[in-house]
Amino acid sequence: MPQESLHEKKQLEVLEEAAAHTARPEQPERIELRASEVRRERAVRLAWTLPYLIAAGVAGGLLLLLQWDPGFLDLRGTSILKAERYLVGGLAVIFVLAIARGAEVYWIERLPSPVSRFNLKRILRLLIGLALVLIVLSVLFVEWYAVVVSLGLISLILGFALQTPISSFIGWIYILVRQPYRVGDRIEIGEARGDVIDVSYLDTTLWEIGGRHLSTDHPSGRTIKFPNTKVFDTPVFNYSWPLFPYVWNEVKVSLAYESDLEFVATTMQRIAEEELGEVMMEKVKMFKDLLARTPVDHLEVRERPSVVFRVHENTWIEAILRYLVEPRRAGRIKNALTQKILTALNAEPERVLFPKSNMR
Repeated sequence: MPQESLHEKKQLEVLEEAAAHTARPEQPERIELRASEVRRERAVRLAWTLPYLIAAGVAGGLLLLLQWDPGFLDLRGTSILKAERYLVGGLAVIFVLAIARGAEVYWIERLPSPVSRFNLKRILRLLIGLALVLIVLSVLFVEWYAVVVSLGLISLILGFALQTPISSFIGWIYILVRQPYRVGDRIEIGEARGDVIDVSYLDTTLWEIGGRHLSTDHPSGRTIKFPNTKVFDTPVFNYSWPLFPYVWNEVKVSLAYESDLEFVATTMQRIAEEELGEVMMEKVKMFKDLLARTPVDHLEVRERPSVVFRVHENTWIEAILRYLVEPRRAGRIKNALTQKILTALNAEPERVLFPKSNMR
């Protein structure tokens, strides 16, 4: 028998053995368990329709009774028309709420992106609110012309009195469309710096990192709120740009002039490559690809961690290790690199000298 046939036969035996293992009695139980979970999920998704169906049935039944027997509730004249209008408005409200809930369950909740789910839920609630207001106004006021004129005057008055909230609402629309930041992004705007945990119609909430009491990127435990209008007049620094969610970071070490700089550079670069692995090379390739699409593609970007030296204004030299990292891992990676670098450099006191001056 040829060698290839023997190899194929062995592969076939392995596959048959694997199939035999999967045919054990517990496998149908797992399949049945998954099927029961699917049925339970479907039942939960269908259960939300019951309150709306019951409410619609009650309102629809009352409306049919009024039309079938106007004297059912001892109402006369305009009272019957008003009751019918209220019931029709109630049915419209139930219909709108059911459509909104269905869109949330069958469409929004299935989206893979939590940011998209968050934004679409906010937009849906806003549209539902506007629709409910129109339904209520149409039920309470028969004359649409008077309603429109009244709303125009009220809007004019509120426009002058509520300029800041209206501007913040426009800022919310700008944030949704232009996306200077999204929920989950790490940003810096003005003196505020942190992770975006909420973008409401009027303001944005950050979970602060750093702050007055910390010198690192650790969460401070405080929240920061600012109006959405701030995006119109304040630069936004986004550390979580979807196309390239990485930042350049540095580790600095102060050295005496007599140190072996080549040994220091080699050691720091080796430790950084061991810590970061080959991931940085892939990130830099992405960065170069993005730069190639812009007018600044002439910048030189190294694919591996690099070390540069700067003469400090005092009496020593700074060895600066530059590398690429995810923003939320920056503090942890920097701490690990600092410890390993100092341990390696302190192990060579004859080649690596540190400043002795009190000015250090």
